Amino acid sequence: MSTDYKAWRVEEQGGDYVGSEKTLNTGDLPEGEVLIRVSHSSLNYKDALSASGNKGVTRNFPHTPGIDAAGEVVESSSDSITAGSPVIVTGYDLGMNTDGGFGEYIRVPAAWCVPMPAGWDARTAMIYGTAGLTAGLCVQKLLKMGAAPEQGAVAVSGASGAVGSVAVELLSGLGFDVVAISGKADHAEDLKALGAKDVVGRDTLIQEKKPLLKPVFANAVDTVGGTPLAEMLKQVKPGGSVSCCGLVAGPQLETTVLPFILRGVNLLGVDSVEIPLADKVSVWEKFAGEWACSKTEASARDIGRAELDGALKAFLKGESAGKIVLDHSK
Repeated sequence: MSTDYKAWRVEEQGGDYVGSEKTLNTGDLPEGEVLIRVSHSSLNYKDALSASGNKGVTRNFPHTPGIDAAGEVVESSSDSITAGSPVIVTGYDLGMNTDGGFGEYIRVPAAWCVPMPAGWDARTAMIYGTAGLTAGLCVQKLLKMGAAPEQGAVAVSGASGAVGSVAVELLSGLGFDVVAISGKADHAEDLKALGAKDVVGRDTLIQEKKPLLKPVFANAVDTVGGTPLAEMLKQVKPGGSVSCCGLVAGPQLETTVLPFILRGVNLLGVDSVEIPLADKVSVWEKFAGEWACSKTEASARDIGRAELDGALKAFLKGESAGKIVLDHSK
């Protein structure tokens, strides 16, 4: 049976893209095996791009963004997912060209659904969301490459952002000395509270003509791409690794092969969208257990649909910090 629900919907109006609350019906949702009543979502940079009309993210409008969603299964035609089950959905096409978590209902393939880890609720899951999942995957790749605290400091670029802040707390909790790199000087104390041993400005990664610089970081997590990533590679110690997951500073990477052939630096690409479901389950279960980031959970901010427009525009301006959770009950 179809039902009406509320969603934050983006429409094209005279060449501009405008988001507002609309009343929709579940009968108009795309085909899929699982209908989910969404209680919470996360805010991500990709959501901000979708809301701005970026056709590289979302091709057709009107559209409901929200690449993350957590809630309860209402209907399911899949043997693997039962009605009443709490689930998490992140990545794949959700919120891009499939109506996403900024609506109170979504309909998706069963293969997109992760069972809620024991001890978690929808809000906790969405404090982490795709950003937390990505941070976890970045750290996991470093660990698989042999990263260890005794090797030296680990840098995190874009440390004030949604991915970077989780990476800071997670790495600190694992015993690493974390150097948080952020362009937001007023967030330095917040980053230290998350466990950063040192906080430096983005001028640490300002463009230099030299192909190599003094090696100061044993390993790193890069969330911004572009020139900062190129400069970070020049400063990684021999044999060190950099997990790369973002592009807010641009998708281009202008560098030389010298960090790779003279210092054996490893550049590790991290995808959180199309990876196997089992890989997502593994990271979610770690965050619900030994990787729990209690400070991130305690500092998360909840908003309602009416506050989405301002919050998403702050992402595009580089003014967003920490974790923001959309609560559909607000």
